[in-house]
Amino acid sequence: MGTLNDKYIRFDWAIKRLLRQKANFDVLEGFLTVFLNEKVEILEILESEGNQKAEDDKFNRVDIKAKNSKGEIIIVEVQNTSELYYLERILYGVAKAITEHINLGDTYKEVKKVYSISILYFDLGKGADYLYVGQNKFIGVHTHDQLMVSSKEKGTIVKKSPSEIFPEYILVRVNEFNKVAVTPLEEWVAYLKNGIIKDDTTAPGLQEARKKLLYYSMTDAERYAYDEHINAVMIQNDVLGNARDEGMRLGLEQGIEQGIKQGIEQGIEQGIEQGKAQGVNEERQRLAKTMLGMGESVDKIAIYTGLSKEEIEKLG
Repeated sequence: MGTLNDKYIRFDWAIKRLLRQKANFDVLEGFLTVFLNEKVEILEILESEGNQKAEDDKFNRVDIKAKNSKGEIIIVEVQNTSELYYLERILYGVAKAITEHINLGDTYKEVKKVYSISILYFDLGKGADYLYVGQNKFIGVHTHDQLMVSSKEKGTIVKKSPSEIFPEYILVRVNEFNKVAVTPLEEWVAYLKNGIIKDDTTAPGLQEARKKLLYYSMTDAERYAYDEHINAVMIQNDVLGNARDEGMRLGLEQGIEQGIKQGIEQGIEQGIEQGKAQGVNEERQRLAKTMLGMGESVDKIAIYTGLSKEEIEKLG
């Protein structure tokens, strides 16, 4: 049985702050090995517009983009709150990753496969499973066979399946997981949902996570920043929930068709803006003041709060 000291850091925080460090690649490699069902070795963490700590990324999503030993690109994204056009956004993110990593003079041979893993803490559509995988396949309309493509490489004819080239999408619907964790995949999803890691786990990455993602191994300032992040996520979820309720009320008043469409969409958008305007900046400033009082550097405070150095210096 675990103890109070066995409290583990949420994956969304860890992936943003800790798992980018080379010393912690083993946790991330284990996670990817389990979800991609093949051994993954990370060569480096890549930067792009998609995984910068932009202001609107603070609570909604946490991205990491890695290159594996095959030169393939792996995107991992955590989404805490719902988004109307989420599928469109992950498609855009994958397309961006492909174009960012091919130079103008390169041949199309240099295009690398991209894996997109989305860890979702909201209800995306209807489905009975907690794990969905999407992959491009070309199926014969009449013969129902899968197309194999041949190309000549180094004087040899090489056959490739489109699945070796086209992106692969993995959606983890965390809230739908209600099983006793037995397999490595189930153990990982249990950790994603509840922060629980079994003492005797042998799942790739989780044994390392038990040592490196302990809540009480953080400094007081880091724990405070982490706790404020969790509170902010909860506040934003409450704001969005209230926005949806208000949208439904407006929808009923204005008519079912027009109200549901306009009320919900406007309610969500207004709720997000209201939450950001009224709560987020105050939380950031309060956290920055506390960390300044603890003697933390401006650079470190900027990483933990998302505030600019100029904004932090004004609080001193």
